[in-house]
Amino acid sequence: MGFRMGIVGLPNVGKSTLFNALTKTAAAQAANFPFCTIEPNVGDVAVPDARLDKLADIAKSKQIIPTRMTFVDIAGLVKGASKGEGLGNQFLANIREVDAIAHVLRCFEDGDVTHVEGRVDPVADAEVIETELMLADLESIEKRLQNIVRKVRGGDKEAVEHERLLKAAQAVLEEGKPARTVEVADEDIKAWKMLQLLTSKPVLYVCNVEEESAGTGNAQSARVAEMAAAEGNSHVVISAKIEEEISQLDADEQEMFLAEMGLEEPGLDRLIRAGYELLNLQTYFTVGPKEARAWTIRQGTSAPQAAGVIHGDFEKGFIRAETIAYEDFVGLGGEAAAKEAGKMRAEGKAYIVKDGDVMHFLFNT
Repeated sequence: MGFRMGIVGLPNVGKSTLFNALTKTAAAQAANFPFCTIEPNVGDVAVPDARLDKLADIAKSKQIIPTRMTFVDIAGLVKGASKGEGLGNQFLANIREVDAIAHVLRCFEDGDVTHVEGRVDPVADAEVIETELMLADLESIEKRLQNIVRKVRGGDKEAVEHERLLKAAQAVLEEGKPARTVEVADEDIKAWKMLQLLTSKPVLYVCNVEEESAGTGNAQSARVAEMAAAEGNSHVVISAKIEEEISQLDADEQEMFLAEMGLEEPGLDRLIRAGYELLNLQTYFTVGPKEARAWTIRQGTSAPQAAGVIHGDFEKGFIRAETIAYEDFVGLGGEAAAKEAGKMRAEGKAYIVKDGDVMHFLFNT
């Protein structure tokens, strides 16, 4: 399982440039004018994980299959989008379909690239977008509350539950806070997610800085870091220009380029790790001579649920999972050695999968 991350922001902040870099394609047109991205562009990228290469090398796997994540490049929002300004509600609908929001903020000065508001202020930009999403949520909530009045009066359990959650969201939004600040009980999580409120999505701020600040950030990205910390959100510093250049190079050239820029890794790696953390995701592996493969699951996933990511039948007929910790598999030199050393464990239905577990599932057909 991967996840969908929507790239949003005001026009001309570097969204499409970043998307091009992430997906290694020029599918998203990066142009110096608002709304050059008319339809959301979708791109799948492999999740880089050095552990997978190591496992494949030990097992002499013929094929390496990384897990993947999806980025959606959503056209630039502007002030008034909730009322149909710019390209309006079309984009708000696109945001509803993603799991998380990567909010790209312009943290660079460049007289050749026009800012839609005529100034560079990433904190103010973040507030513009957040405000539009909150206004759209409020409008949506009001309509939905009106639509379920009769059902609530009739005692419809689902309608009563929805009304309670919608009113909880409405209360915080009217205080100027996003819906994600609502404390949702465990038993309400499923119903809460079904509301698909825009401001309930977790947010990762992506500070797009000039090339020379890619490693350290700058004064503007420091302001964003402070804002993110106050909100309980995450941030990552990236130079979209550098990422686009890196994406065109082969592995050796990338290494040399990064060394010259004083960077340890591409921004993509940092962005994916931040995204994983944001959505509480982790990876387990299946390894053999045919293939070494990475699978993404949420933290807290049980062994049968993890098996179900491969195939539904694996979950239905789950018997047990033969499990080796990544460190044991690598440290001892493979499955046979780990098994001989007593490091292969037989785990049942209650086992909660750990990040890096190497697993083999036994199931009834």
